[in-house]
Amino acid sequence: MMLAACGGAQPSRTIPAPPATTTSEAPAVVKAEPVKEAPVVKATKVRDVEGITEYSLPNGLQVLLYPDPTQSNITVNVTYDVGSRLEGYGETGMAHLLEHLMFKGTKRHRNVMKLLEERGAQMNGSTWLDRTNYYETLPSEGDNLAWALDLEADRMVNADISPDDLKTEFSVVRNEFEMGENQPTQVLEQRVVSTAYLWHNYRKDTIGSRTDIERVPVPALRKFYERYYQPDNATLIVSGKFDDAQALAMVEKTFGAIPRPTRVLQPSYTVEPQQDGERTVTLRRNGDVAAVVVAYHTVGAASNDYLAVLAAVDMLEREPSGRLYKKLVATKLASDVSGGQGLFRDPYVATFSAEVRDAKNVEKVEKIITEEMEHLGTSKIDPKELERWRVDSLKNFELAFANSQEISVLLSEFIGLGDWRAIFAYRNAMEKVSVADVARVATAYFKASNRTTGRFVPTKDADRAPLTETPDMATFIKGIEGGEVKDKGEVFAATLDNIESRTTRTTLPSGIKAALLMKKTRGAKVELRMEMHWGDEKSLQGKEVIADLAAELLQRGTKKKSYQDLRDEENLDRAHISIGGDATGWTLGIETLHDKLPAALELAAEMLRAPTFPAKELELIKEEQIAQLEQRLQDPEAIAFQVQSQMQTGWPKSDPRYPMTTQERLDAVKKVSVADIQAFYRDFVGANHAELAVVGDFDVAATTAQVDKLFGGWASKKPYTKLVEKAFGKRGEQKSVLVKDKEMSMLAIGADLEMKDTDPDYPAWLLVGQVLGGDAGSRIWSRVREKEGLSYGAGAWTFAGTDENVGGVGGYALVAPQNVAKAKASILEEFSKMATGTITEDELARAKATWIKGDDTNLSSDEWLVEALLGQTFHGRTTEFRKNLRARLQALTAAEVSAVAKKYLKPDTLIVVDAGDSTKATAPAQK
Repeated sequence: MMLAACGGAQPSRTIPAPPATTTSEAPAVVKAEPVKEAPVVKATKVRDVEGITEYSLPNGLQVLLYPDPTQSNITVNVTYDVGSRLEGYGETGMAHLLEHLMFKGTKRHRNVMKLLEERGAQMNGSTWLDRTNYYETLPSEGDNLAWALDLEADRMVNADISPDDLKTEFSVVRNEFEMGENQPTQVLEQRVVSTAYLWHNYRKDTIGSRTDIERVPVPALRKFYERYYQPDNATLIVSGKFDDAQALAMVEKTFGAIPRPTRVLQPSYTVEPQQDGERTVTLRRNGDVAAVVVAYHTVGAASNDYLAVLAAVDMLEREPSGRLYKKLVATKLASDVSGGQGLFRDPYVATFSAEVRDAKNVEKVEKIITEEMEHLGTSKIDPKELERWRVDSLKNFELAFANSQEISVLLSEFIGLGDWRAIFAYRNAMEKVSVADVARVATAYFKASNRTTGRFVPTKDADRAPLTETPDMATFIKGIEGGEVKDKGEVFAATLDNIESRTTRTTLPSGIKAALLMKKTRGAKVELRMEMHWGDEKSLQGKEVIADLAAELLQRGTKKKSYQDLRDEENLDRAHISIGGDATGWTLGIETLHDKLPAALELAAEMLRAPTFPAKELELIKEEQIAQLEQRLQDPEAIAFQVQSQMQTGWPKSDPRYPMTTQERLDAVKKVSVADIQAFYRDFVGANHAELAVVGDFDVAATTAQVDKLFGGWASKKPYTKLVEKAFGKRGEQKSVLVKDKEMSMLAIGADLEMKDTDPDYPAWLLVGQVLGGDAGSRIWSRVREKEGLSYGAGAWTFAGTDENVGGVGGYALVAPQNVAKAKASILEEFSKMATGTITEDELARAKATWIKGDDTNLSSDEWLVEALLGQTFHGRTTEFRKNLRARLQALTAAEVSAVAKKYLKPDTLIVVDAGDSTKATAPAQK
């Protein structure tokens, strides 16, 4: 009894051999069953190529007839355009498992192997990455051809695929899987390929996953079968001794009776990205001989580079002239070396493997393989090396074409590429490959960043983690019922009136101004913020980075507690404590629970008032920041906004308001010392100019008293004067910044102008930004994201100062380098339209509603609200200002907003910066 064979990975240097074939012969002949009468259809002749005639049936079946009167047999081969490449999640091994079930047969043709053996047939079925095929070779006598055609037509659409057949066959397939698992070098090569590929299905072995094989449901198999086993997805090849007209008539009668399917197959479209660095994999299993496998991404078989890659591989591994053979096998460093390049539709990998009996030679063998491959392109290539490959390859083609049975089966590989005629194009192109071509492709593809390396380490007693499966959630959650809700909180409508009525605004005896909103919250949660200010324009020069590092360092140790002690107590207090800011001041943030707030405040005060600024911790902080900053050096988003901000403003580099570049900040961080931090803390830090905001479940009297006690009398030595921003009114300008090897570019747009948020035009100015690019219904988003599909995200905004007379407009877009020019043009056109056109009533109504709803959402967030109260307290405001703003905004007409847009929005003042890899701008546009 024979088993249907499955193809394994068998790359070849010449004509790629199809997966392993097994044969069986028997003298008995069984008379064919009568073929059912069906309406006769006619095939259409398409073309002739070197003795092969192509026809097409109305149902989409491609037919190739290759008569050879010198033969005494016939071969019928059906190739389906489906392999493991087309398997989805949970479907691994499905194409191959289906191949096995096809030999179970149909109601009219049960046990196909037995039926074929009774006719003395040689047969096989094989599954590969791009295709599946079934063939049988029978004596060219009697009704064998008619019977074979009827068999294949029948199982094309009538296979049983029954649960009983699956029960018996899946264990056979699993056994095939297990046989492969017993071959360490074969397993290693599969691991290397799967590591080389991140997304493409070539990363999955055709045999599939053990669990998918064991658990695949019959309905899923049948759905897969019905999708792909159809005449429009198949090619029938008949070769050997037959009469053309009679054979074609038989094809029309059998396959022609199958209707054309109504479903439409979608092409696969996953493209494996460029490999961006070396990858390694280690396999540890029982064995005696170590192995090394090295792989490099190359090209698909229809590429002009494919044959040159094949020739390069041959020069390295050919026995006995191959470079690797000479250096590894001839020197006895390795017992065997082989190389290959798969013949596949999509880009595949060139692989080399070596078996190493002496484990101490593994590293040396790997080094020789990589060095020989990666220096092949720059080495001197003897034309004889190339000619050996060419002569051998053409010889194999000539011998194959002399055997119609062999060509019939071999054609399956080229059908899998997309067109059977590729076999002739492939042969003809061999004559044109030059030494220069080989050197070029070796240089292009055999490089370290494109390399994946695997090692098999023989391990007698492999120590592995246990195999786990998805746990039973029902068991895990058993008993989770009932339970009481502690601290349910109160119903609180977060309206501006309610917020103001519940907010206590006061000045503590220490001078700290406070806004306190006590309300019962779920879990008794409370949010506290305290903002401290110090210094003036003169004293704060050059202090920006020092202040930032000082704020972080004071949380790393106090006179009583180490860094670990502080973290442990913070956890015990159920608190998140943060301290940060800039040269002009710091903000203390505490998120905790009602009964833990006093302890959290004590701990925060200790951090602020009794830091030790440990030198070791400063070095650790600097290392962390340096690493983060170095990562941003080539970040298009950071670069675009930094450059745009610098072009828009005019502050000197030492000023805290100056927008530093990543490199400037990086250089400054490296220079900061503990002495710098101690001096800044001594001269500036204090709470005599501070605001406090608390929202949530807390005791107002107790909290204010504690804050006053902890921070009262703690004064800064430097006088405080608020630093004020200003509008520089610079002329518009465009700039591109090259950031190599980035797949996404950032577009940053901005301009400043003189405006305060007390300006009568401010509410309309806000709506200008909302209509232009403030949300997913705005003009920029609708055009650039939704209509043109040029950007992952794009938008714009408008703003104005509170205490300073500076406002402006900004915009951004994340785009592929190929789309920068088009996206920039579209966005700037929308700016111009907004500046010269009219806002419609519908646009305005939507913008108003969106802005108000967004504001309502913000008011319902305690995290946002505590920051808002802090800002109100600093600026001497209440919620009345925001209430009036909302009312003024709601009352605006489209004409009023249009007038404000025309008044302030000046496209010629926009500073536009794009940062990204402009060298990719000529690649095909991405959407």
